[in-house]
Amino acid sequence: MKKLQDRIALVTGASRGIGYHAALGFAREGAHVIAVARTVGGLEELDDAIKAEGGAATLVPLDITDYDALDRLGAEIDKRWGRLDILLANAGMLGGLSPLGHIEPKTFGKVFDLNVTANWRLIRSLDPLLRASDAGRAIFLSSGAAHSTRPFWGAYAASKAALEALARVYAGESAKTSIRVVIVDPGAMRTAMRAQAMPGEDPETLPDPGEIVPDLVMLASPQMQENGKIYKFASKKFLTPQNPA
Repeated sequence: MKKLQDRIALVTGASRGIGYHAALGFAREGAHVIAVARTVGGLEELDDAIKAEGGAATLVPLDITDYDALDRLGAEIDKRWGRLDILLANAGMLGGLSPLGHIEPKTFGKVFDLNVTANWRLIRSLDPLLRASDAGRAIFLSSGAAHSTRPFWGAYAASKAALEALARVYAGESAKTSIRVVIVDPGAMRTAMRAQAMPGEDPETLPDPGEIVPDLVMLASPQMQENGKIYKFASKKFLTPQNPA
């Protein structure tokens, strides 16, 4: 029996990096994947990879900062399946590294629009569908930057701290339901965002995004009962948000 057999899973940022590998991994374990991303070519490559392994996906090419589109997406999922079992909120952006006083207001706004507000709109649109599942699982991808507060990472760090607060509130509000909410800190990984942040780093020294997939499958499974905690991929541990180091 596959670990996610017949589950309905929505993955944002599914056209590359962690989102791509997670979507492929979920499908491999029996889930029908609703793959959301802006890049049509990347979604088509994902669809080909999923079909090659006998899986199934629904491609949704959209920008998740199109909030009205997220509302329509929730309505379409309700119409077709009547529920959502897994939300992997993976899409995010760095926004560049700069002293706080030098960040353009437009850039700061875009980082929060994608990393925070879009995830709130996903919750707003998809919460009724997750509640309709027998074991709704919401997984939010964060970063150690939310806690290290490194100089020049201000917009990204602040947005991820806000995302973690949002996810923890949602976990508390869902505690008496079948929904379980976790935050994932994947650590340094061989992704395009990491290359943007650390251009001089040798990517071959970093884990491939595919390596986190078994952990994400575990977190998405009905058996997972942790709620409101941070899962650190590097240590394979769940940590309380009050002590995330």
